[in-house]
Amino acid sequence: MRGGGLLVAGTTSDAGKSVVTAGICRWLVRQGVKVAPFKGQNMSLNSFVTREGAEIGRAQAMQAQAARVEPTALMNPVLLKPGSDRSSQVVLMGRPVGELSARGYHGGRQKELFEPVLACLEELRGTYDAVICEGAGSPAEINLRRTDIVNMGIARAARLPVLVVGDIDRGGVFAQFFGTTALLAPEDQELIAGYLVNKFRGDVTLLEPGLDMLLGLTGRRTFGVLPYAHGLGIDEEDGLRVSLRGTVRESVVAPPVGEDVLRVAVCAVPLMSNFTDVDALAAEPGVVVRFVDRAEELVDADLVVVPGTRGTVKALAWLRERGLADAIARRAAEGRPVLGICGGFQALGERIEDEVESKAGTVDGLGLLPVRIRFAPEKTLARPVGEALGEPVEGYEIHHGIADVRGGEPFLDGCRVGAVWGTHWHGSLESDGFRRAFLREVAAAAGRRFVPAPDTSFGALREEQLDRLGDLIEEHADTDALLRLIENGPPNGLPFIPPGAP
Repeated sequence: MRGGGLLVAGTTSDAGKSVVTAGICRWLVRQGVKVAPFKGQNMSLNSFVTREGAEIGRAQAMQAQAARVEPTALMNPVLLKPGSDRSSQVVLMGRPVGELSARGYHGGRQKELFEPVLACLEELRGTYDAVICEGAGSPAEINLRRTDIVNMGIARAARLPVLVVGDIDRGGVFAQFFGTTALLAPEDQELIAGYLVNKFRGDVTLLEPGLDMLLGLTGRRTFGVLPYAHGLGIDEEDGLRVSLRGTVRESVVAPPVGEDVLRVAVCAVPLMSNFTDVDALAAEPGVVVRFVDRAEELVDADLVVVPGTRGTVKALAWLRERGLADAIARRAAEGRPVLGICGGFQALGERIEDEVESKAGTVDGLGLLPVRIRFAPEKTLARPVGEALGEPVEGYEIHHGIADVRGGEPFLDGCRVGAVWGTHWHGSLESDGFRRAFLREVAAAAGRRFVPAPDTSFGALREEQLDRLGDLIEEHADTDALLRLIENGPPNGLPFIPPGAP
């Protein structure tokens, strides 16, 4: 096999496209297939820096790990990073190329990007046995079809078969499958090979009559019914709503090693980016991570994290409006632990000069760290390696803010004053030895008899989760039929379902 492909589309956003794509990648690589993930256009504030210094969606980096290949910019050529409800930074081949409104992007710029996106896909298909593509939102967004470069636009140009994923846990999945197909033009419907049910609970035999009726109505089969899987905890694309169950980050169900648990409160700032930084904390037995938006929720926290954000000045205003800024300042004065990451680190500093992101000019920070921030037009994208608390640390940087550190103890290119830490490094807590050392410091400052587990490996846990995704595909999908799709392309003779595109 060389150059095979499949597009995993969804009836809605969050239907499970990212995890299904990752699961197919992991299943294929276990069969000896050289496979790569691809998403032509991604909208996400959860991003990653590749070895060559390119910024891509973190979901694609996770899918690359599932495929056991190094992530590259080819796998996510266009990344949109929202800065407000109406505008986004456009990242092309890993580098920012401008800020555009939604109207400006869909009005012309998106069409210009179609050829580069298609070229990236073709380069991957020339290198790998198979490329598993992920769509965005729904392929039946009839108002956006003309400029589409991530769903049926790319599928039609590359003659990719399309597998449509529906989340049955939300209800209405049969209507979603039928309606998605029936709203596509005949040329697009020719590529819709069939469906995959995601997050099913209960006895699958009760679902089978509906699947038979769906086949009769559409002429398209269902390639599998994936059960609801608890605690997957893999990297998600967008925002708190997708990644959390309630307000608590999913974590390993294991008792603490010491006598106490550690409670971590993460401030859910506007335009929060790379919220997955705290996943490594949630993976530790005895660490409870929750996202908060009220000052009173910090009272019983042993550690407060101010995470990254695409809008540092907006996040500062939000912290002040909600009383969180004063609560964090009181904590610092009492010697209670606070950690700022990237935009959160910037917010903890003395002053911010921003003529780039918010264009607000000079804004006072919280004044908890001796740092002054100046926003530069050029974005810093890096994969730093260093040492902190006597342990090796790796991370990645994605920021416009340049830090002028004027005191404190050095800490991952940032600084520390008492129990307040700040760094631009994302992902540092994934370094196991450093994470354990950091948690020991937090426990001591918080007066908790918490002991980090001596053998928690975040990398191994992530691999286990990716294997679970591969198992879901292998055990609950018709893998022989999926492989035929990937190798041979769309089936012939698929019927048209009226009315088609308006």
